[in-house]
Amino acid sequence: MAQEFEVRLYDTSTWITTKIDSSQSSDVLAANSRLKDYAKKQTEAGFEISSDIWPALVKVTDGKGGPKFALSWFIPPGTTTPENSDPLVQLESKPEATVYVRVFGGAPSIQSGQENAKKLREALITAGKTFDHDTYNGAGYESFFSLTHHNEIWIYAA
Repeated sequence: MAQEFEVRLYDTSTWITTKIDSSQSSDVLAANSRLKDYAKKQTEAGFEISSDIWPALVKVTDGKGGPKFALSWFIPPGTTTPENSDPLVQLESKPEATVYVRVFGGAPSIQSGQENAKKLREALITAGKTFDHDTYNGAGYESFFSLTHHNEIWIYAA
C-alpha cells in the first residue's frame, strides 16, 4: 500500500493573506482579486510582489460559528516588501514547521479540500501522528482555469 501522506519540513516563509468571507466560489474569487489588486499596487510602487507565484494557500480553521477561511500568496525569499497599508491584506511570516501533506488532483475547491483533509486526518490518526486538528491548508499550484491541477492538503505537526 502506498503511503497516504508525505512529511515535509518547510523553512520560515512570508505570505500576503486576506480573509475569505465564506466557502462560496464567489467569495474565494473576491479574496483572490483583493490579493491581485494589492500585488499590482505594490508593483506600481516599486516593490516586487507577483500574482504568478505558487503555491496559493487556502487556510481553513474550524471554530465556534463554523469554519473561517483565508487566502495566502507566497512571497519568495529576498523580496522587498513595503509597510502594509491595506487593512484587508496582512503580511504574514510563517515559522519553520513540519507539515503532513496529501496530494490530489482535480479542480480545486473548498469542498474537495475538506474531503481530502478528512482523509489526511484519518491517515494521520491511523499512523499515530500528532497534529493540529483544527486547521489545515489547501495548496494550489496552478490557476483555477488550468487543464490539470496539482493540489495538496497541509496539516501541521503538533
